[in-house]
Amino acid sequence: MLHVTDAITIEEWELTEQFTRSQGPGGQNVNKVETAVELRFEAARSPNLSDAVKRRLERLAGRRWTRDGAVVILSQETRSQARNREIARERLADLIRRASVSARPRIATRPTWGSQLRRLKAKSGRAGVKALRGRVEDGE
Repeated sequence: MLHVTDAITIEEWELTEQFTRSQGPGGQNVNKVETAVELRFEAARSPNLSDAVKRRLERLAGRRWTRDGAVVILSQETRSQARNREIARERLADLIRRASVSARPRIATRPTWGSQLRRLKAKSGRAGVKALRGRVEDGE
């Protein structure tokens, strides 16, 4: 069981792990040991997440969200399979934690009367400067 918050826990049957060989340098260890972890969480079908959390999770996951509603996280930082597994699970928990926090609603505000006057005064000042940039006519 993956504990995300006090209200959200992910059951083991919702997670699928697949192990592959890591990329990059590492010599013989990379060539023979499957240390990279691909963690797959079927978020769209999860009974533990509310619809609002699922929508925010889809937006936060970006390219990691698949067409069938799963979040796929790949971890291959360390040479240890167990450590990569912990990193992937922690990343998933952090992503769900961020999705569980709803954004504060924006309160529409109006500019103050003084700021409107200052803006209009600055505009007329710039217009006056630009008006003086015209062609100079001969006074003779």
